[in-house]
Amino acid sequence: MLREHTRTYFLGKLARELEVRGLACALRPSPPSLRVSDPETLMFSEIVDCVAMADGWVYRWSWGDVLSSAEDPAAAAERIVKVFTSGTPHPLANQDDL
Repeated sequence: MLREHTRTYFLGKLARELEVRGLACALRPSPPSLRVSDPETLMFSEIVDCVAMADGWVYRWSWGDVLSSAEDPAAAAERIVKVFTSGTPHPLANQDDL
């Protein structure tokens, strides 16, 4: 049970980073994961999860590739934003919140 709370905690931190950058997030309960989408193009979404590995907790894409350490949700958010926006900052993101 502690593992699920840790996973949810890290996913919540990532969700906050993504939301201030203009993406929409929904926490999925079982197993805990994050559904990420662009509010302007809801047909495109991606699932991100968080797992414990030998070096600590990491965020992963749905296909298993590691995004970044869960200790750095801002780095993971930046990589996700680049996928959704082709590297262009999202117009809804308030740069003062980053």
